[in-house]
Amino acid sequence: MPIEDLSRSDVVMAEPDASVGDLAAKMDDENVGSVVITEDGSPVGIVTDRDLTVRVLAEETDPIDQTAADVMTEDPETLEADAGFYQATNLMADHGIRRIPICEGDDLVGIITADDLTELIADEEQQLADVIRAQRPEY
Repeated sequence: MPIEDLSRSDVVMAEPDASVGDLAAKMDDENVGSVVITEDGSPVGIVTDRDLTVRVLAEETDPIDQTAADVMTEDPETLEADAGFYQATNLMADHGIRRIPICEGDDLVGIITADDLTELIADEEQQLADVIRAQRPEY
């Protein structure tokens, strides 16, 4: 199954000059843990709630003076829309990341998270459990 079938198309995005305060507010409003930073529809960075904690609060920098470009992880790992589930999990494991922007060429078309993949696995396990329950004898 291609990752585009599992990913979310409603990616929360911002420009590199967005303020840290705007990023935090956007995460709160959209109930997400990351914002993909784009230029001309292409991902150039990602800012996570952890980035805001570690790169702003822990360093005791003034958030008023900080922008997405100051705190983002540049050149985030991405996957093409036709990549598979295992490519996504391997990329997450290899790079210690929980979110992957999904692209078609240079264009951002979605995002997949570790939570999305975990939910998929749980759904698959539930379906398997239903098969087992249906076929086992009554006790």
